Amino acid sequence: MKKLTSIEKALEIMLKFQDTKPSWGIRELSAKLEFSPATVQRILQVLKSYEFVRQDPETRQYFIGNIFYRFLENLNSSNNLTRVGHKFMEEVAAATLETVHLNIIEGNLRLCIDNIESPKVLKAGMPIGNQSPLFAGASAKCLLAFSTEEFQDNYFKTTKITPITENTIIQADKLFEELYKIKEQGYAISCGERTPGLGSLSAPVFDYKGQILASLSIAIPEIRLKQEDHLSNCINIVTSAAKSFSIAMGLGTEKF
Repeated sequence: MKKLTSIEKALEIMLKFQDTKPSWGIRELSAKLEFSPATVQRILQVLKSYEFVRQDPETRQYFIGNIFYRFLENLNSSNNLTRVGHKFMEEVAAATLETVHLNIIEGNLRLCIDNIESPKVLKAGMPIGNQSPLFAGASAKCLLAFSTEEFQDNYFKTTKITPITENTIIQADKLFEELYKIKEQGYAISCGERTPGLGSLSAPVFDYKGQILASLSIAIPEIRLKQEDHLSNCINIVTSAAKSFSIAMGLGTEKF
């Protein structure tokens, strides 16, 4: 096995903070990476001094640092997907008054890359950088449903489906039926699959080849998700915006 340099070890440590586990202690990070606790502590202290990580003074757990906020504006301005997509997100947000977010597949996870928060007091949140498994929640299942068969086959071979809430679909046959339904109707909907009391609605965004690029999603409190008129309106708005977004990304209108 290749011996890692100090820089490589630091990068391995930083990469752990992009998993669905947001915080780490020195000993558990040491065990996970098979680095000595002294090495992990030394590297974390350096990363902390540059604000790449921060530490909770009470729990002593380490979290991703605030310095990454400084990169967001530059990242978004150079990312064509968010640059083009934000206009459509603004249209959806104005028409629904709900939280709107844009998601992509990152590895085997759903990653939120842009958002617009609802102006309402009771609202569902979806912060930029939030990650979740692809099998739970509309924004994630939408991405998975429209992925290639090859990607899906590999995903289910390498991913353990475990419940996040009591509403998470964990039975393989029911999950496959759900993905088929999403692809047939052209959008995904979920309620309480990741967070009790919160639902989401999501439509696919495609590139010029017709391959899935992102999911354009609305996060909705359950109480409003169950209002039929509001839900129907949100479905029409987000699916229409996603189609326009896809066309802006080069997909021919004949594909719809």
